[in-house]
Amino acid sequence: MTARILIVEDEESLAIMLRYNLEKEGFAVETSAHGDEADIRIRENPPDLAVIDWMLPGLSGIELVRRLRLRPETKQLPIIMLTARGEEPERIRGLATGADDYIVKPFSVPELLARVQALLRRAKPQSLASVLSVGDIQLDRDKKRALRAGREILLGPTEFRLLEFLMENVGRVYAREQVLNSVWGRDVYIDERTVDVHVGRLRKALNRGKETDPIRTVRGGGYAFDERYQS
Repeated sequence: MTARILIVEDEESLAIMLRYNLEKEGFAVETSAHGDEADIRIRENPPDLAVIDWMLPGLSGIELVRRLRLRPETKQLPIIMLTARGEEPERIRGLATGADDYIVKPFSVPELLARVQALLRRAKPQSLASVLSVGDIQLDRDKKRALRAGREILLGPTEFRLLEFLMENVGRVYAREQVLNSVWGRDVYIDERTVDVHVGRLRKALNRGKETDPIRTVRGGGYAFDERYQS
């Protein structure tokens, strides 16, 4: 699954420029222009990395970072603070509040891209790896192939993205809505029951001739790639 990046920036032209350059690098990018809206979106479906401006309408960027660091589910979320505040005390405050990196406007786009890549390599290496491996299942992003115990698994594009998403997040339980947002995208309306259909197809393909099912279904309508399957 392509790494998901949330840009929290109220300057529209800058948000558009960042989105264009990050998407050109292969990332899935979402934008938010309001601190409170970004807080809700991250709470519902945390991205792989967030780029957050300090000065935002409503909830400020520095307060948003503080809140994210207080929650267990976003305590380790990679965060780059992007701001015109370049004085040393402000940089220290931003980093002390919880930002992993601090970039002062105006900035070099290639440098920002390099810092994004560096943070993701440390925090979520699986989001950049060409091949994912869990148990006897391998997924090759470049060749668009999936194997189980050396046998190729025939998957449609949606089932491939679904497997990729679950393998990137082994052991983490996602509700149907979260799976929809991550695999299909927020801008696409699809009935939540569609998730069950595609999970069923993926299971059938993965488990053909196998006794162990790596996908765990959680009561109430959630799914996870079972962490026990790694052994």
